Amino acid sequence: QVQLVESGGGLVQAGGSLSLSCAASGRTFSSYAMGWFRQAAGKEREFVATTRWIGGSTYVAHYADSVKARFTISRNNAKNTVHLQMNSLKPEDTAVYYCAAGSCSGGGCYEDSVYDYWGQGTQVTVSS
Repeated sequence: QVQLVESGGGLVQAGGSLSLSCAASGRTFSSYAMGWFRQAAGKEREFVATTRWIGGSTYVAHYADSVKARFTISRNNAKNTVHLQMNSLKPEDTAVYYCAAGSCSGGGCYEDSVYDYWGQGTQVTVSS
């Protein structure tokens, strides 16, 4: 069982930055694909970014086109944390952001069905 707790959401003006963190319990954190998803009001949950292990000490990251070059996902396996640095925020980035953990051995791990564990979510609001 893995428990995930997000933090770092808040209100920011367009063009600003926020950093989200997700703390995970469990001893096998390093083997999990860790993803960030978001859900805006009245919309379906969508993929934002993920980082997964591909061998040795190497991890690969994938991003939704809408956040590429603006968001960066990173993980610290020693601390069981994953982070999402969000820069150049836009009003359309406003959503509840969820951290997720799952087993994904290939591809981009874009589908939320890949992920078995979810955090409670943290609100990000970007004002124009």
